[in-house]
Amino acid sequence: MDELTSRQKKYLRGLAHELKPVVLIGRHGITPSVANAVKQALADHELIKIKFNECKERELKKNLVAGLQARCDCHMVGLIGHVGIFYRQHSDPDKQRIALPPALR
Repeated sequence: MDELTSRQKKYLRGLAHELKPVVLIGRHGITPSVANAVKQALADHELIKIKFNECKERELKKNLVAGLQARCDCHMVGLIGHVGIFYRQHSDPDKQRIALPPALR
């Protein structure tokens, strides 16, 4: 998956503004069931919010985000407080809901 440009991330953050978190991550971190829930939510919606409930430390949150990106093959678009915004484009072009603005080169 290609890296997102800052313009594309800004566009996705704007779309995510009205979304509610669909996955909650608690004190047990990224369990297999949490990873499966994130993968399913990304397949259904492409753009989701995830709330980190029991994560008060910044380093722990950064590790959880990196783990989610690796396990779920997605991009973190933004992190505001305890809520992260994640995006993964659907592999089937007919099921893609979000059209990203072109990357400026």
